[in-house]
Amino acid sequence: MVTKQQLKGLPEDADLRRADSLAREIFSDVANKWALLIIEALGERTLRFSELRDEVEGVSHKMLTQNLRMLERNGLVHREVHPTVPPRVEYTLTAPGRGLRTAVDALCGWTHEHLAHIEGARRDFDA
Repeated sequence: MVTKQQLKGLPEDADLRRADSLAREIFSDVANKWALLIIEALGERTLRFSELRDEVEGVSHKMLTQNLRMLERNGLVHREVHPTVPPRVEYTLTAPGRGLRTAVDALCGWTHEHLAHIEGARRDFDA
């Protein structure tokens, strides 16, 4: 997955296996439907938990909480707690989160571009 050429400038003993492991771990975290929908819903905006829940159709309170925590842990979402009663919590994509959103948008564009082909292939396969 990662090559020495991609890690140019790092010491010879750079741990490529650790880099691969970390990449797989991050992919596993963010490559689920809820995380991708949360990233898309946040876009360039800041939303409160309830607003996010309204934007991401079908997500449960528990799944939204788990995915927001995972995205925050990976540095993709910033969580800000305002000292009010009750506390107001807002979520915003970080710079890396916005970068990931660009990749997600590209994947969605690819899907739209090839939708007819994919549907045809599925029909043929299922027949």
